[in-house]
Amino acid sequence: MPCGPIKLFHLSDIHFGLEDQRAIDWVRDCIARERPDAVAITGDLTMRARHREFRAACEWITALDVPVTVEVGNHDIPYFNLYQRFFAPYQRFKKIEKLVETQLDLPDLAIVPLRTTTRAQYQRFPWSNGWVTERALDHCLEAIDAHPEGTRILVTAHHPLTERRERDGKLLTINGTSTMEALAGRKVMAILSGHIHDPFDLTADTAAGPLRMVGAGTLSRRIRSTPPSFNEITIDGDTLHVEARNLERVATPAMQIPEVPENALPPREPGEPISAVGTVPPEDPPVH
Repeated sequence: MPCGPIKLFHLSDIHFGLEDQRAIDWVRDCIARERPDAVAITGDLTMRARHREFRAACEWITALDVPVTVEVGNHDIPYFNLYQRFFAPYQRFKKIEKLVETQLDLPDLAIVPLRTTTRAQYQRFPWSNGWVTERALDHCLEAIDAHPEGTRILVTAHHPLTERRERDGKLLTINGTSTMEALAGRKVMAILSGHIHDPFDLTADTAAGPLRMVGAGTLSRRIRSTPPSFNEITIDGDTLHVEARNLERVATPAMQIPEVPENALPPREPGEPISAVGTVPPEDPPVH
């Protein structure tokens, strides 16, 4: 039987280089004071994958002093150095390489990584959205299947797995539908992701059953319709509770958006999903 409640902090899209200093100081203090059982960071540590951004990100993460797993986001692969993008895309993670796409084993619970970021995509350009390759899915499923029956499983990824935008069928995450079905068939408790910058807590219906999808907001100044936030996740037996914590003290239901949008751009058009907070910035802050 599970050994009591487990508390996780789910962070995403910190975007060092355009981070919200007040927000990341607050989160660091929350972690130091509350000592969660683990921290899952679902990608986009940096804004442009620059060396100085990675130095800041790695220093912040290594100072947390709790178990951490880190996913790679599309912003974490070099933008300007194409040689590194294709032949050494994760070299700048060196100081935290033991944390990158690392499985965490907690009492009766495993956090298993799923890579959704790729160096290039022949199907489309730009390459910012997700793609679950056959190799990435096989690696994830093998890790899940290696656990004893009854182990609770969370999967971490950068991109939400929604494959098609609802209103017009536009492609979002390649192979997302089949991946959701595979994870639902393994009775995964939830998949944690980022990329969108607004939190969400949705359930996808698949041919193999339901799959819960939990997204964290951003800790950067690239806000969308909600203030900077992170998810506190409490797992007690078979129950998973999500609280979208934020400095503005906005209630969790008002923070969460009702569906997964096309990408991480601010909602500008009618029909795009937006939270009840609805504070959409007129433009993104400039990136230097």
